[in-house]
Amino acid sequence: MDDQHRGDCTRAGGNLAIHTPNIDRIGNEGARFTRAYSTTPTCTPARTALLTGLAPWNHGMLHMVGMAAKYPQMKPQALRDAGYYTTGIGKMHYNPQRALHGFHQTILDESSRVGHPEFRSDYRAWFYSQAPNLNPDATGVGFNDYPAKAYVLPENLHPTHWTAQTAVNFLNGYNRPEPFFLKVSFARPHSPYDPPRRFMDQYRDANIPKASIGKWAAKFERRNSAKDDIWCGALGERQVRSSRQGYYGSISFIDEQIGRILEALEKRGWLEETLIVFTSDHGDMTGDHNLWRKSYAYEASARIPMAMRWPKGLVSANRGQVIDKPVELRDIFPTLLDAAGTAPKNKIDGASLLNLARGKNADWRDAIDLEHGVCYSVENNWNGFTDGKTKYIYHAFHGQEQLFDLAKDPGERNDLSGDPAAAQTLKGWRDRMVSHLEVRGEKWVKSGRLQTRQEAIPRSPNFPA
Repeated sequence: MDDQHRGDCTRAGGNLAIHTPNIDRIGNEGARFTRAYSTTPTCTPARTALLTGLAPWNHGMLHMVGMAAKYPQMKPQALRDAGYYTTGIGKMHYNPQRALHGFHQTILDESSRVGHPEFRSDYRAWFYSQAPNLNPDATGVGFNDYPAKAYVLPENLHPTHWTAQTAVNFLNGYNRPEPFFLKVSFARPHSPYDPPRRFMDQYRDANIPKASIGKWAAKFERRNSAKDDIWCGALGERQVRSSRQGYYGSISFIDEQIGRILEALEKRGWLEETLIVFTSDHGDMTGDHNLWRKSYAYEASARIPMAMRWPKGLVSANRGQVIDKPVELRDIFPTLLDAAGTAPKNKIDGASLLNLARGKNADWRDAIDLEHGVCYSVENNWNGFTDGKTKYIYHAFHGQEQLFDLAKDPGERNDLSGDPAAAQTLKGWRDRMVSHLEVRGEKWVKSGRLQTRQEAIPRSPNFPA
């Protein structure tokens, strides 16, 4: 997986400006999921869905807060119990940072996180062992900043290269009797947008898509800060293109490193013994609708890439499938358990993607719930539903709604919530949201009506004590 990768940023997904041959290969030799979402699209709640297989209300994280130290059921522990040797490499974003959550070992890149003063990630320790006289932050672009700049240090020192090299080293040297579960988690393309110069140059003259900006997004034109880590602001086409040049370059750098990992598997003769899933924790607005970063219900923030390649003998299914059923990060845990021939001990909300590949989709969900509590601004506090063709958003601070026809308007430029012709569609999705939220109590639904919420509700009662 990588971090903050928009769902429209793979070539196989139709973006002809970007080069992602290795990510595309995973889907072309298995299945690609065109309507994959991150229910709560910021780092820690998204990664908690990945860890637990649960929806936000059930795992307890409704916006960007620290993970619990332990959950009743966790993917690495479940796979460990099933007989796998479990290793996590790269960005875990756990709390505390050295929490294992069932992994036998984690080898961490937490490069930009603020932790205890004495904490140093494994990547940083390695960096200083290789280059004791250099500054790992010498490129000078901050975490969450919108400017892009080519990495100023030797390419082999970049955290993206280190993450892949550590994974390759693991595969080259693995000789344990158990099968392995390996999570490789790149910290990019999350800003800083700092790929090596050759990847910046690759996109220098590329036809990178311009920002999609709806008329409804005029309220976000004024930047919220003079700093570079803004969450809203109309910065103009030139800046959006520059930011996206670095963002696209970061994705292609990651893609190249994924190719090295696939090559290592092939050299060991393990490609046809390994289930491979690629995804991301959430997307990145990169200027769409005058917004930056993530935490929004819009496609650039909430839709993610997801692809899966199964080994021969695991699934009898056609390769190269393009599946448009709504899927989510919660589905990866049960997918891996399905491949391991085991089942979750407790009820989870996700379902096995392998069943979709097998064609067993009669009982698959017809839509996926989305939500995020207060983030950046008290007004950014919402719940949503989408089936991948239509999207409904309820903004809880002021009670406003949005409705988008994703089939005709994938850029979400036209808000149909005020269109009389869409009134019945709007009511249908609103009623569905009422049914979804009323179990939470009167703060959410009262007398059959969605309630406004001015206060932050960071956790549900289900968050582990």
